[in-house]
Amino acid sequence: MDRPRQETMMNARTELPTGTDLLAEIDRLRRERNAVILGHYYQKPEIQDLADFVGDSLDLSRKAAATDADVIAFCGVRFMAETAKILSPDKTVILPDMDAGCSLEDSCPPEQFAAFRAQHPDHIALTYINCSTEVKALSDIIVTSSSAEKILSQLPADQKVIFGPDRNLGGYLMRKTGRDMLLWPGVCIVHEAFSETELLKLKAQYPGAPVAAHPECPAIILDHADYVGSTSGILSYASEFPGDTLIVATEPHIIHQMEKALPGKQFIGAPGADGNCNCNICPYMALNTLEKLYFALRDLSPRIEIEEGLRVRAKVSLDRMLAMASGTVGLGDLGPLRVTD
Repeated sequence: MDRPRQETMMNARTELPTGTDLLAEIDRLRRERNAVILGHYYQKPEIQDLADFVGDSLDLSRKAAATDADVIAFCGVRFMAETAKILSPDKTVILPDMDAGCSLEDSCPPEQFAAFRAQHPDHIALTYINCSTEVKALSDIIVTSSSAEKILSQLPADQKVIFGPDRNLGGYLMRKTGRDMLLWPGVCIVHEAFSETELLKLKAQYPGAPVAAHPECPAIILDHADYVGSTSGILSYASEFPGDTLIVATEPHIIHQMEKALPGKQFIGAPGADGNCNCNICPYMALNTLEKLYFALRDLSPRIEIEEGLRVRAKVSLDRMLAMASGTVGLGDLGPLRVTD
């Protein structure tokens, strides 16, 4: 092949559409690849708006599994895309940026979790879905923030439990249910960043405005919440609470869905430590962009691959959750009452 023609073809492969052309190209690739695009509530608004489904991580994976799509483009973080692959092994699963990880997943390395379990052989592992495939395979039952309480209530009262990797969610469940559990010391860096001082200032600025908080927040934030629930639960509360202003203590991109559904209400994101920083925006979720989604659909890469034996072991813990609490997945209601120590 002559050099000018080769350079032309290389430029065609690397040229990136912009603006409406980029959206049109993503839509074309979606049709050509027979792909379904999933967008988590914490994704940027432009990704939420073009996604086929927007929602919580497990709910998105289940919806994708129920489609006839050949390709799942998961705009979220790595453990979410891995969950989609666990449930849809015959589908190609792509993630726009493979560096889109999770601080909770990072806090719980599989080898350390395995050693911890070995030290407590009389405990079962109730593990939050925000973990790696390897940790899922080491767990007995996976839970979501919406299913954890229902599953916990089905375990014998004398059964000892390890809860990981989120100590804040585990602590919330302990205070709400009175159940003692051995907590893994992981946290979400986004929810850990909320400031009680700044939250109290915001409450004073908007007197009477309720606070809706995700249970990944520290207890000191949850103590000021009028509603505690998962992302889906917070969205439901937003449509039901009396009044016109709501303070939201979770990753602020969820507010995009609230504003679309309820334009007559005001939604205010809870501030970070100094009241101005963007530390309450998930840096991992932010790695996904429209441009990266375009390349991922074009090249079918980065691609999620899981060794089959590992996938099957991880699916056991997910299947147990679905058998025990499938009706709660995607509903997100952990209860409207504030829980304090």
